[in-house]
Amino acid sequence: MSDTAIVWFRRDLRTHDNEALLAAAAADRMLPVYCVDPREYGTQRYGGPESFRYERLGPERARFRRESLEALRERLREAGSDLLVRRGRPEAVLPELATAVDADVVTFHDLPGPEERAVRAAVTAALRERGVAPRRFWGRTLHHIDDLPTPYTAISDTFTKFRKSIEADPVVRETYPRPSMPPLPGEDDPGVDPDAVSPGAIPEFDVAAAPDVSGETAAGGEPVDFHGGEDAALDRIESYVWAGDHLREYRETRNGLLGADYSSKFSPWLNEGCLSPRRVSEEIDRYERERVSNESTYWLRFELRWRDFFQFQLAKHGAQFFAPGGLRRRDDVSWQWDDRTFERWRTGTTGVPFVDASMRELNATGYLSNRGRQNAASFLVNDLKIDWRRGAAYFETRLLDYDPGSNYGNWAYIAGVGNDSRQRAFDVLSQAHEYDPDAEYVRRWLPELDGLGPRAAHEPWTLSESEQARYGVELGIDYPRPVIDPATSGDDPV
Repeated sequence: MSDTAIVWFRRDLRTHDNEALLAAAAADRMLPVYCVDPREYGTQRYGGPESFRYERLGPERARFRRESLEALRERLREAGSDLLVRRGRPEAVLPELATAVDADVVTFHDLPGPEERAVRAAVTAALRERGVAPRRFWGRTLHHIDDLPTPYTAISDTFTKFRKSIEADPVVRETYPRPSMPPLPGEDDPGVDPDAVSPGAIPEFDVAAAPDVSGETAAGGEPVDFHGGEDAALDRIESYVWAGDHLREYRETRNGLLGADYSSKFSPWLNEGCLSPRRVSEEIDRYERERVSNESTYWLRFELRWRDFFQFQLAKHGAQFFAPGGLRRRDDVSWQWDDRTFERWRTGTTGVPFVDASMRELNATGYLSNRGRQNAASFLVNDLKIDWRRGAAYFETRLLDYDPGSNYGNWAYIAGVGNDSRQRAFDVLSQAHEYDPDAEYVRRWLPELDGLGPRAAHEPWTLSESEQARYGVELGIDYPRPVIDPATSGDDPV
């Protein structure tokens, strides 16, 4: 008797290094499925005494996800299979499909977040009620969850300790090969409803129109073409690591602000699952063998371990990851809830150019450098005293590479409620002059300051009235006055 498998794609939209796909492809027939879960789209209320509503999925990530699904479908079709996309809750869709095609097993990858794990539990229970076996795998991280030095529930909450324990005896599993694809169910089985396995169109995601944000455009620039899909991910590896040879100087350039290649920019593909972190690690290994092994090659893998750390922290702590007091359960911080001030931060009109340039880049492109993210976050929580979760939720909406572990973990870290007891407040002015000494970045995203010299562009509030007239920049008209005294930035962290 032949067997039929369903492979449920989640945040693993690739055919390389996909253990769930490989396991399903061992069956006589296989149905690849993706569920557009309505709970992941539209507006959601962030709970608490002063709850607020926000868009879970912004337009840039929605575009990227749709492109990734289209690319996955094309890959599967080229291999003789297809991708069935259904709108609905997976715990309802998958059991119905399993019954329609008489599936024996549903394979899928597990995810670390509490919402995703709750969905997995509901799917698993519903499948078992129908006599269908669920098989889950782990493919989200560089290091497999079963290969950690301790159970993930016992890993250190400090990254340095976690990293050292991993590096003492690192285990990185080999990537899985792309499988040969068995036929779809129903091709020679008259008992299968053909409508149940007909792919149809990939539905549009329920994404609200992007909010009106001032200053969203800037001239020039060399942005990365963040096109979704596995092919685009592998092309980025080729262009960054091999053709451009940029990995050689990654550690020296990673704090850059402008251009396509100051950092790897693999994160959108990693977080949507178009690219496996183990595949990146294998490319690093090959680069070290064939070209050079140095601090930069170490540092890129170091960043992959930072990503791992937050995935495992999210799995360990669950919902506490999103609480006001964070993992440290702090109750000594009185977060502010000033909508007008938050709006100035969100729209890039705080009057502090380095922060405003970062927010305008984010709003315009869906991407922001690590340096820009840290400074924008620190300014909101440590200088403006706004609840860190509002900033994290706004990044969730806007970031092309949003991942719950990395995003909320980093925000909590900056806010002093996360994985490190040390204060992480940034002196934004000092950072601006250090990392943007010629004010090229600021003037790129704030064209109203284009005629100013570097110091004035970073500190326009220091211009006298005669200087404002000379340069054609009137504070409060052409560019806002600062929302706080910028000289105090970083002085009084929460």
